[in-house]
Amino acid sequence: MQLIRYQKGDEIYYGYLDGDAVGMIEGEVFGPTAHMRGPRVALLSEVKLLPPCQPSKVIGIVNNFVDRSREKGEAPPELPLFFFKPPSTVIGPEATIQLPPQSQRVEYGAELALVIGKRARWVTLEEANHYILGYTCTNDVTARDVWEQEGGWARGKSFDTFCPLGPCIVTGLDPADLRVTSVVNEGTRQMNSTRDIVFSMPQLVAFLSSVMTLLPGDVILTGTPSGAGVITAGDVVEVEIEGIGKLRNPVAAEEH
Repeated sequence: MQLIRYQKGDEIYYGYLDGDAVGMIEGEVFGPTAHMRGPRVALLSEVKLLPPCQPSKVIGIVNNFVDRSREKGEAPPELPLFFFKPPSTVIGPEATIQLPPQSQRVEYGAELALVIGKRARWVTLEEANHYILGYTCTNDVTARDVWEQEGGWARGKSFDTFCPLGPCIVTGLDPADLRVTSVVNEGTRQMNSTRDIVFSMPQLVAFLSSVMTLLPGDVILTGTPSGAGVITAGDVVEVEIEGIGKLRNPVAAEEH
């Protein structure tokens, strides 16, 4: 199922995609009981797509593609290395990535994101898939010069709009061999398969849940392949993941 979160008029709903149509969800997407497809209620062109979930936290994994580690001249990590993005970084499809005045080198990074479906703490590797609701596209935007200046991830990852998500959460998807692509102004910049990932989705859920409680709607960014680069005002960035779809966001300078 392709789960979405959308706005129609002044109201916000969870729903699903059925071609060019939007259907309603019966039940709660993140509730204790199963949700089901209801009737179709609108055309996709009649609604505004929002980020498909509202995470309490976004957790990003560092150097989780072998080719990314090779590009940076580093060995793949022995354990998952992670950072946080605040919920205020999250934006949806077609929303604008704002370049903050504090940075002169903002970079894109196409990634597969997994969405937690139910509360997870001390989850075993064998149980982990039962806690994953599904997968979506993300762009892990980074103020690279800020990170280099400070030697830490916190501020460079935390600017508003630095975590586009969408367009939908796909359930029942096998993430083991999905093509991950980024395109900037119609030119392909990144392309690799999740076969090149160091730590699998179950490994990430098991490891992170041994550190912290993962809540329904939380998002784990599973790493970007080689080829991440700089974006400037006026660019358009597209992240496309096989089996999920395309996440498109324009780029503009933040006016302050």
